[in-house]
Amino acid sequence: MKKIFLTFAFILVATLQTFAHYLWIETNPTGVINEEQEVKVYFGEYNYGVIEKVNGEAFHKVKDFTLWIVDATGNKKQLKVTARENHYLAKFTPKNNGTHTIVLNNDKIDVIDYTQYDFGIFKTHYNSSAKIQIGEKTSETIADNKNGITVKDISKYENEMKLQVLYKGEALKENEVKIYVADLWSKTLKTDKGGVISFKLPWKSKYILETTFSEKVPGKFKGKDYQFIWHCATYCIK
Repeated sequence: MKKIFLTFAFILVATLQTFAHYLWIETNPTGVINEEQEVKVYFGEYNYGVIEKVNGEAFHKVKDFTLWIVDATGNKKQLKVTARENHYLAKFTPKNNGTHTIVLNNDKIDVIDYTQYDFGIFKTHYNSSAKIQIGEKTSETIADNKNGITVKDISKYENEMKLQVLYKGEALKENEVKIYVADLWSKTLKTDKGGVISFKLPWKSKYILETTFSEKVPGKFKGKDYQFIWHCATYCIK
């Protein structure tokens, strides 16, 4: 009996860890006009050092994302991605100065039934973004997710981050935001009434931010009923 229980516990932990995965974007935070810029899309859990292989079962389930570049003037262009060993790679060449925003969206993920784990039946919607600064004139990043949750960079100072969490274009107040750094370090903040969090960057490192929200509206996707939509947004700081 003890062996059966331990086996079940192992399966449960493994399954829930897969659910805890997220998509995130990595790119050089600065660039130069007319010089090619690389953008990489990962799936896993950065703080645990988990990065899924592109040809693995886990990444395959979330591969139908779209990736876009939005320049400082608001022009939006979809980027073509190619598979690498543990990420998808896109490239683009900036043509003007200013703050550019990379945006990932994925609401094409199959319905998941986690009733056996007391979580319910849900549809997942991922959104991720990253900032690229071309030249010296800075501005806020673009919040581009009318149907879900997203993170907007409204920072004014280099070593102090100020981010706003939006849900369907409106500030999402009192929502948890998790900040991850390598080696299992993490910190949890809550947005204020304006959907804003502020924090310092104590180390020269990569930070991954994750925030989630459950939209308690039932529906149907690909012929399968779901009870709610689980929204997840990430933002990478390098």
